[in-house]
Amino acid sequence: MQPRPLIKLIIVPFGIALLLAGLFFDGGQAGSPALQTTPEPTPDRLAEPTLPASPSQADEGAQVYWLSCLPCHGDKGQGLTDEFRSIYPPEEQYCWERGCHGDVPYEGGFKVPKFIPGVIGPATIGKFSDAAQLNSYIRATMPFWKPGSLTEDEAWKVTAFIMRENELWNGLGELNSSNAGEVRIPRGTPTPLVTPGQVQAEEGSGGSPRLLLIIVLLSAIVLFFALKKIQNKATI
Repeated sequence: MQPRPLIKLIIVPFGIALLLAGLFFDGGQAGSPALQTTPEPTPDRLAEPTLPASPSQADEGAQVYWLSCLPCHGDKGQGLTDEFRSIYPPEEQYCWERGCHGDVPYEGGFKVPKFIPGVIGPATIGKFSDAAQLNSYIRATMPFWKPGSLTEDEAWKVTAFIMRENELWNGLGELNSSNAGEVRIPRGTPTPLVTPGQVQAEEGSGGSPRLLLIIVLLSAIVLFFALKKIQNKATI
């Protein structure tokens, strides 16, 4: 006669294995963006940024940046990189070879350099000592095709935006000539590129549910054969 307690010991591990597998699959679906059934639309990286209900100076600076800086300095302040140029139509990706922005531009055109530096990211604005110096440079030399065309207000807005995106200005209040000299730019010190939201997303992504299921099921199989071996010995 088969010992009933041993049969119960075999059934219980399998029940626990199935329960754990279900929990792991549920957790994986809740934490893994790859398992979402509805794909998110691809954002338009060249679209005008929308303003919140109560925009700050830096929020409004994002729109100034979009209008006057983004075409050359990139949608993320990365500069005129190959990756950024690839989002433009093919005929506009090598603008320095065309008549409007080549060596001999058309009337009203201007030559575009092949290298345009970034303004957001590690040490991109490290040559400036503070926000006041950055603002003076923007006001005197930008935008590239029409230096000095930004109003004083627009220049301060885009300065506040760039400083905030580099995490050197909290975006609260207003950046102006009376306080910009006190907002320092660490020379040669990289600014962090990963936001807290990105860190949380990476930490919450979890492991592979399929791998966890395999581990659980293998453990159940090993346990099953171990208990079967014990059962066989008990019946001898």
